[in-house]
Amino acid sequence: MGEVAIVTDSASNLPPDVAAQHNITVVPIYLHWDGHTYRDGVDITPGEVYRRLRENKHLPRTAAPSAGDFLQTYLRLGHEVEGIVSVHLPAELSGVIEAARLAANLAREEVPVRVVNAGTAAMGAGFVALEAARVAARGADLEAVVQAAREISPRVMVYAVLDTLRYLRRGGRIGRAAALVGAALRIKPILYLNNNVVDVLAKPRTRSRALRVMLDEMARRVDGRLVHVAVLHADAFEEARLLREQVEARFRCAEVLTTAFTPVMGAHTGPGLLGLAFYPEE
Repeated sequence: MGEVAIVTDSASNLPPDVAAQHNITVVPIYLHWDGHTYRDGVDITPGEVYRRLRENKHLPRTAAPSAGDFLQTYLRLGHEVEGIVSVHLPAELSGVIEAARLAANLAREEVPVRVVNAGTAAMGAGFVALEAARVAARGADLEAVVQAAREISPRVMVYAVLDTLRYLRRGGRIGRAAALVGAALRIKPILYLNNNVVDVLAKPRTRSRALRVMLDEMARRVDGRLVHVAVLHADAFEEARLLREQVEARFRCAEVLTTAFTPVMGAHTGPGLLGLAFYPEE
């Protein structure tokens, strides 16, 4: 590990092997479900969450890690490094970043911690943490790593195609996607993050059309440049594999990852979701 450690939380969707390879510490979010408490990615996997969602009438409640959870992590890492960069979703989407900020303040006498708003969600935030880790591994100091994370954040986009409106209708409404609750059941909406709020990009009537629109929008934003991509899925492995093949055939990819969509948001969007997180190189 270099002189700067990188921390994020499980809502960032980093595949465990990628997090381990780049020495990124992932603090789990909690899910409360049917009287039990689970640590996301530790006591229950995203796949298990989505399978249970299909069978269970009750939605899980999610809870941010406590400031104490983050403080424990920061102090442990503080014995090994000179500083920490902690990357999290915007406060509009999750309370995690506030807990991280409180812990950073409590840890300040032991180790400097810079909390970075990723400005995006799911593996979009994962890409911000991953870029910070890569810069840190090259020996950059704390402020240079923070700057790298903040510079990449505006370039990252996340799109997601819903398979069903059922979970929005069950009360899990997020951002402007709440407007979809009264929409026709047949639509396959594409969601994205707009100024830290979940918004609706398009409302195609078929899944195949939605995926084409999502890929076309990605192509417009990438504009022929080399691109880093993650395929997101909510218990839709085969479709994710096919989507990845389309991405690799159509774009000049610096890297392509496949990862499970965070149950923190997936509990509100349901199984079957497919998405793309990406950013072009400058």
